[in-house]
Amino acid sequence: MTEAGARSKPVTGQSRQRLSSTDRRRQILQGAISFFAEHGFEGGTRDLARRLGVTQPLIYNYFPTKDDLIREVYQTVYVGRWRTEWSDLIGDRDRPLRDRLVDFYARYTEVIFSPDWLRIYLFSGLKGLQINAMWISFVEDHLIRRVCNEIRREQGLPLEEEIEISPAEMEAFWLFHSGIFYYGVRREIYESPVHLPIDLFIQTSVQAMLVALPAVIVDSLRIRPVSA
Repeated sequence: MTEAGARSKPVTGQSRQRLSSTDRRRQILQGAISFFAEHGFEGGTRDLARRLGVTQPLIYNYFPTKDDLIREVYQTVYVGRWRTEWSDLIGDRDRPLRDRLVDFYARYTEVIFSPDWLRIYLFSGLKGLQINAMWISFVEDHLIRRVCNEIRREQGLPLEEEIEISPAEMEAFWLFHSGIFYYGVRREIYESPVHLPIDLFIQTSVQAMLVALPAVIVDSLRIRPVSA
């Protein structure tokens, strides 16, 4: 039997071990992450139970519905891998903003350029689940608005508490941020050639964004109604 074939069989020996409630829940959750990353969300809890060598009712004992399990996968793979120190890094004004962003995206891509992160995200989008919408909202609150505000600060422009971040700023930053994400999709999912190593790609992308986005911000502030 091949190594790949061996991995695909249920680990029944391990599943018969008497695990604590916490360990059993962790086992099911980690199994679900691997399962959804490999098969998408079409597979059901019956298939997951077979893969783990446990019963379907046991899964429901810890996660009453498949939606509950998917929400926990989101919390673990996405929110749980966001590091609180990243927010401190973005706000560290003792360093140039360019250096902060290069440092942030170097750390961020180490996390998101993993097969389970990328594949679950893509499968979720195709299935129309809420993982994508929740993550987009999370990124806008924890990253995009903060960086746009830091750019305004560097440029001597009104901060968000004076004039809210405009739709044009948000979309311009998404253009940059999505480029970072798609680099990972090309390299890790499509296994296509990339033209720069990741460190140079991040430096180039950040530099291009910091040239373009201030102009977008200035234009968006000019076209806002006087009442704003």
